[in-house]
Amino acid sequence: MNIAPLILFASLLLPLHASAEEHQNSNPNGGDTIVFTTLGRSRYEFDVFALSTTRPPSISGEIRITDGESVNFNGYFPSPSPALISLLPDATLIQPGDSSPLHLIYVTERNGTSSIYYDLLHGGDPDSKSKRRSMLEAPSRVQIPLLSNADHRSGNTVNSFKDKPSLSGEFLVYVSTHENSGEPRTSWTAVYSTELRTGLTRRLTPSGIADFSPALSPSGNLTAVASYGERGWTGEVEELSTDIYVFSTRDGTRRVKVVEHGGWPCWVDESTLYFHRRSDDGWISVFRAILPEKGALSTESVNIQRVTPPGVHAFTPATSPNNHNFIAVATRRPGSDYRHVELFDLRRSEFTELTRLVAPKSHHLNPFLSPDGSRVGYHSCRGQANGRRSPLLFLENIQTTTSDLSLFRIDGSFPSFSPTGDRIAYVRMPGVYVVKPDGSGRREVYDGMAFSTAWDPVRPGRVYTSSGPTFATERTEVDIISIDVDAVDKSSSVRRLTTNGKNNAFPWPSPDGKLIVFRSGRSGHKNLYLMDAEKGETGGLWKLTEGAWTDTMCSWSPDGEWIAFASDRESPGSGSYELFLIHPNGTGLRKLIQSGTGGRTNHPIFSPDSKSIVFTSDYAGISAEPISNPHHYQPYGDIFTVKLDGSNLRRLTHNSYEDGTPAWAPRFINPSDVVLRKKNDSSCAFEDCHWLNKNPPLKGQKISC
Repeated sequence: MNIAPLILFASLLLPLHASAEEHQNSNPNGGDTIVFTTLGRSRYEFDVFALSTTRPPSISGEIRITDGESVNFNGYFPSPSPALISLLPDATLIQPGDSSPLHLIYVTERNGTSSIYYDLLHGGDPDSKSKRRSMLEAPSRVQIPLLSNADHRSGNTVNSFKDKPSLSGEFLVYVSTHENSGEPRTSWTAVYSTELRTGLTRRLTPSGIADFSPALSPSGNLTAVASYGERGWTGEVEELSTDIYVFSTRDGTRRVKVVEHGGWPCWVDESTLYFHRRSDDGWISVFRAILPEKGALSTESVNIQRVTPPGVHAFTPATSPNNHNFIAVATRRPGSDYRHVELFDLRRSEFTELTRLVAPKSHHLNPFLSPDGSRVGYHSCRGQANGRRSPLLFLENIQTTTSDLSLFRIDGSFPSFSPTGDRIAYVRMPGVYVVKPDGSGRREVYDGMAFSTAWDPVRPGRVYTSSGPTFATERTEVDIISIDVDAVDKSSSVRRLTTNGKNNAFPWPSPDGKLIVFRSGRSGHKNLYLMDAEKGETGGLWKLTEGAWTDTMCSWSPDGEWIAFASDRESPGSGSYELFLIHPNGTGLRKLIQSGTGGRTNHPIFSPDSKSIVFTSDYAGISAEPISNPHHYQPYGDIFTVKLDGSNLRRLTHNSYEDGTPAWAPRFINPSDVVLRKKNDSSCAFEDCHWLNKNPPLKGQKISC
């Protein structure tokens, strides 16, 4: 099956907030809207910060570099090159009197897509008396997108930039997912090189291979990556079992595997690499790989040495050229709930804490060092720094290439649209809420734990949901309830439609409002059932599917012809889910999507014309090392659409987060962000990777710090 990737435009700048009138207006040419959830993403307020490595860390010594508005992360301090300086709109921005202009390359998410920017800032000298708390106060500041919106080889828009952009002279090296791998559950992630002066782009990763976390050697001649090679991803969601490969930065040739099992490589000189991996004792630690200066390069000829001791998880190492004195690492220490940046003295084997002494209750991710080693950068949440906060977006527009499709990320889960599209129901776990598409009229209509929502097509104001715990066994008490969201008395607005509590979930009404399809574990296995929409199962109950497997996440097509659902019936209990279609009378069962061995394809929802389905899937594999991001239960998953005959499969989202629970609206919502913020509502409310909470037992080891 050919997948034509849906590429997102980065050139159209949209207003931050549209008025209620604008959002009530439909596209005069018609069109639809898809809304989906990204776990935690609406609460990211990342900026790039820096601290001196030569002075004691302090709040006043921390500099916030990036703009305080966008989601900015994964920075890199480049050595200024003529090609980089030539991008400046005014050469006088390099001021002779300023001994320390700060050059930064970083990934930024703004205006509905991601890109790589170059910022030049003044006043960044850590010893300057005029140093400012935030670079936003600097008198001279410029932001420049480093890549045009076109891939010059194919003419497609480049839409997805991620970990560790680097610069070597005139060439920017970065990761993107804009090229389809062509195989189910195979990552689209690849490393590219773009010449800044000409925009000429070259793919450095071989076809059919996925590379992560590129790092340039000090000369720029070599690039190291974490990669599965031809083995491919097997569904890991924690520390990846990638290997370290090295190849020529110029054209990707002379590719050699140098380390078995390693991630997040970085160079200190032309023959020395640092990387992280989980050690035999269970601690994630930093290792050193010394490559031979002469002779054949292979895993057998490389000398591997453990650098950081057990007792602390240390990962995502950073170095500076020919600095054999210290490295920067991110750590998770036993007893701490937060990720911090520390320096590790290579000669004394001791840690020096940095960010914990500045912001002890904030996560600090993915450190990087300046070329001279005097400054360490990282990204962290800006919070209320300098009195500036980003607006909390209820709907964040994600740009698309089609004028008849509007795509949004919602601050909630399991959204669904009312029959006319004038209201959205969604859950917060706990709580079910109803709101207008412009963000107004937001109300909690049910305060219990619930998941999934679906509107009744003929009974105004009625919403169905599953009340009870998520991800539970067949015998767990979960029931289908209906909520009259317009009821004056909330105490009488809820009716329970199932009676046995055996994990009854994912209700969806038929288009005539007579029946509800749902999944139930009442037989000991989760299968699909139909029941009376008004009286519930007491008014009639019919089994639609039957088997020793799980059929779940069902929805009914608007024309009444089909029910779509996810199922592991081809490999029961494996966690591998495919999409299936079945007629409401139990005939016509067929598989719609093959998600690959062990793959997960879930949450199918029909388009308003019943001709297509939107769903979430790991079809495109994993897009970044999970340890480089905040916590996601599944650090993969993108939103796709497909026609009912299996054709025209399109990828709508490209990121390294967990996208899911999509909804397809029967109307076009103008593609502008919708702001929703309560007073004293705290953003940056996300967690670190849960698996970093695991601390292996120690055998009397003392950690120096």
